Amino acid sequence: MSEQDTTERAGPRKLPAALAAHPSVRAVLAQRADRGATPAPPPVIDADWLRALCREAGADDAAAVSLDHPDLAGEREHVLAALPGTRTLISLMVRMNRDNTRSPARSVANQEFHQTDEQVNAAARAVARALQDAGHRALNPSAGFPQEMERFPGRIWVVAHKTVAVAAGLGVMGLHRNVIHPRFGSFVLLATVLVDAPVSAYGQPLDYNPCVDCKLCVAACPVGAIGKDGAFDPLACTTHNYREFMSGFTDWAQTVADSEDAADFRDRVTDPENASMWQSLAFKPSYKSGYCLAVCPAGEDVLGPYLDDRKQYLDTVLRPLREKTETLYVLPGSAAQRYAERRFPHKPTKEVSGGWRPPGRHRQEPGPA
Repeated sequence: MSEQDTTERAGPRKLPAALAAHPSVRAVLAQRADRGATPAPPPVIDADWLRALCREAGADDAAAVSLDHPDLAGEREHVLAALPGTRTLISLMVRMNRDNTRSPARSVANQEFHQTDEQVNAAARAVARALQDAGHRALNPSAGFPQEMERFPGRIWVVAHKTVAVAAGLGVMGLHRNVIHPRFGSFVLLATVLVDAPVSAYGQPLDYNPCVDCKLCVAACPVGAIGKDGAFDPLACTTHNYREFMSGFTDWAQTVADSEDAADFRDRVTDPENASMWQSLAFKPSYKSGYCLAVCPAGEDVLGPYLDDRKQYLDTVLRPLREKTETLYVLPGSAAQRYAERRFPHKPTKEVSGGWRPPGRHRQEPGPA
C-alpha cells in the first residue's frame, strides 16, 4: 500500500492546537464542514470554456498546447521550474494597429508596441486569475521585457512565447522571426499562461505558411539582419533595434566612463542620442526599427492592399521607412555595417560595441620592489 493510500484512508492529519485555534483556520474548516468537502477543480479544462475566457479577457485569439508536445521539449525544463506541475500552455494573441506600427515616427510605433504589450499582459493575468478561481494553479510570465537578468546574455525569459504560439497552431514563424497569424498577420503580440491541468482539445499546427514570400522584410531591415535565403543575424538586429535595451545601455554607460570630460562625451554622443536614451530610461525602452514587422503584408485581414496595388503598397508602407534619415548602430567591421553603408548611404552608421564586448582592463603598474 502506498503512502498516499495510507494518508487518504487515515484522513487529514491532526493540526497542532495553536494552528487549529487560529480564526482563519477555523473559518476554513467550518466552510469545509458546511460543504462536506472541498470541491476539486475539474480534472480537464473545457476547451470551449477556456477559449471564451481568453476572448473575454481581451485576447483576439488563443489556443492551448500540451507541455508534452514534441516542439516544446526545449521549454519543458524552464516551464516546470516556473510552475511545477504544469500540464498545458495557453497561447494568447492581441492585435496591433497596423498603421501605428508602420509609422516612421518612433513615438507612434513604439507607443503601439507598449500599449499592446500592456493589453496582452492584462489578458494573460485575467485568464490566470480565472483559472486560479476555478481551483487550478496558473501563472502568466511577462509578455515582454523579461527580467531574469542574472542569466544575461543567456536565456532571460521564462517561456518562449513564439515557440508556444506556433506549437498551439496560432501561426507560423516568418522569415523575419515573428509569428504570422493566418488572419492578423505579423501585427500581433503574444503571451502565455501556464496551468496545471490538461485541456479537452488542443490547437493544431497550421498546415500552410501564411507568408507570401514577398521578401519585404528583407528590403526593410536597415542592417541586413534578414537574408533572402532564410539566414538571420541576431547580433545585427540586437545591436541596432535594441540599442536602448540591456547591452546597448551598457555600451552607452561605457562611453560615459571612457570620456575624458563633458566636452569629450558630447563629441562621442549626440544630444538626440542622449535625449533618446533618457526617454527610454524615464518612460519605456524604444525600439529603433521593427520595420520587418511593419511592412509584412501577410494575413487575410492585411493582404488586400498589397494584392490590389503592390506599387502603391511599396510607396506608402516600405518607402517611408527606407528613406527615413536615422542613425544605424553597427559593430565595427561587421556585415551589418557593410550592408548599411552600401544599401542606405543616407542613413549614417555609428560603430558601437553593443555592450557585448567588455572594455580592456587597465594595466596594473608594477608595485615598489
